[in-house]
Amino acid sequence: MATIEKKAWPEYFEKVLSGEKRCDFRLNDFNIAVGDTLLLREWNPGTKEYTGREVKKVVTYIAKVDINNTMWPKEDIEKYGIQILSLD
Repeated sequence: MATIEKKAWPEYFEKVLSGEKRCDFRLNDFNIAVGDTLLLREWNPGTKEYTGREVKKVVTYIAKVDINNTMWPKEDIEKYGIQILSLD
Protein backbone atom coordinates (compact mmCIF):
# COMPACT_ATOMS: atom_id res chain seq x y z
CA MET A 1 0.00 0.00 0.00
CA ALA A 2 1.28 3.43 -0.96
CA THR A 3 0.77 6.94 0.37
CA ILE A 4 -0.07 9.49 -2.30
CA GLU A 5 0.34 13.18 -1.45
CA LYS A 6 -1.89 15.82 -3.03
CA LYS A 7 -2.73 19.48 -2.49
CA ALA A 8 -6.18 20.44 -1.22
CA TRP A 9 -7.52 24.00 -1.29
CA PRO A 10 -8.78 25.26 2.10
CA GLU A 11 -12.53 25.05 1.37
CA TYR A 12 -12.23 21.42 0.25
CA PHE A 13 -9.67 20.47 2.90
CA GLU A 14 -11.97 21.69 5.67
CA LYS A 15 -14.88 19.63 4.35
CA VAL A 16 -12.72 16.48 4.20
CA LEU A 17 -11.40 17.17 7.69
CA SER A 18 -14.93 17.61 9.11
CA GLY A 19 -16.17 14.43 7.40
CA GLU A 20 -18.69 16.29 5.23
CA LYS A 21 -16.76 15.52 2.02
CA ARG A 22 -16.05 11.81 1.54
CA CYS A 23 -15.13 11.76 -2.12
CA ASP A 24 -12.48 13.43 -4.25
CA PHE A 25 -12.43 14.39 -7.91
CA ARG A 26 -8.93 14.37 -9.42
CA LEU A 27 -7.20 14.39 -12.76
CA ASN A 28 -6.09 10.82 -13.46
CA ASP A 29 -2.41 11.78 -13.76
CA PHE A 30 -1.08 9.54 -10.97
CA ASN A 31 -1.29 5.90 -9.91
CA ILE A 32 -3.44 5.05 -6.91
CA ALA A 33 -5.17 1.87 -5.80
CA VAL A 34 -7.83 0.81 -3.33
CA GLY A 35 -6.15 0.49 0.05
CA ASP A 36 -3.64 3.28 -0.61
CA THR A 37 -3.59 6.32 1.65
CA LEU A 38 -4.34 9.75 0.24
CA LEU A 39 -2.42 12.41 2.17
CA LEU A 40 -4.09 15.75 1.61
CA ARG A 41 -2.00 18.79 2.44
CA GLU A 42 -3.89 22.07 2.73
CA TRP A 43 -2.66 24.52 0.08
CA ASN A 44 -3.36 28.23 0.07
CA PRO A 45 -3.70 29.28 -3.60
CA GLY A 46 -3.36 32.95 -2.67
CA THR A 47 0.03 32.62 -0.99
CA LYS A 48 1.02 29.53 -2.99
CA GLU A 49 2.15 27.84 0.23
CA TYR A 50 1.11 24.90 2.36
CA THR A 51 -0.68 25.85 5.59
CA GLY A 52 0.83 22.98 7.59
CA ARG A 53 -2.46 21.12 8.04
CA GLU A 54 -2.72 17.56 6.72
CA VAL A 55 -5.28 14.78 6.72
CA LYS A 56 -4.91 11.13 5.69
CA LYS A 57 -7.71 9.06 4.18
CA VAL A 58 -7.70 5.45 2.99
CA VAL A 59 -8.94 4.97 -0.58
CA THR A 60 -11.92 2.60 -0.61
CA TYR A 61 -13.22 3.01 -4.18
CA ILE A 62 -11.91 4.39 -7.49
CA ALA A 63 -14.07 5.24 -10.50
CA LYS A 64 -12.20 6.24 -13.63
CA VAL A 65 -14.24 8.10 -16.23
CA ASP A 66 -13.43 8.66 -19.88
CA ILE A 67 -15.36 11.84 -20.67
CA ASN A 68 -15.08 11.07 -24.39
CA ASN A 69 -16.81 7.72 -23.94
CA THR A 70 -19.66 8.19 -21.48
CA MET A 71 -23.38 7.57 -21.43
CA TRP A 72 -24.09 11.25 -22.13
CA PRO A 73 -23.61 13.27 -25.31
CA LYS A 74 -20.49 15.46 -25.26
CA GLU A 75 -22.68 18.53 -25.82
CA ASP A 76 -24.60 17.81 -22.61
CA ILE A 77 -21.37 17.35 -20.65
CA GLU A 78 -20.08 20.68 -21.98
CA LYS A 79 -23.39 22.39 -21.17
CA TYR A 80 -24.04 20.91 -17.71
CA GLY A 81 -20.73 19.43 -16.51
CA ILE A 82 -20.48 16.26 -14.45
CA GLN A 83 -21.29 15.89 -10.75
CA ILE A 84 -19.59 13.60 -8.27
CA LEU A 85 -21.96 12.42 -5.55
CA SER A 86 -21.08 11.07 -2.14
CA LEU A 87 -23.66 8.65 -0.73
CA ASP A 88 -24.38 7.58 2.81
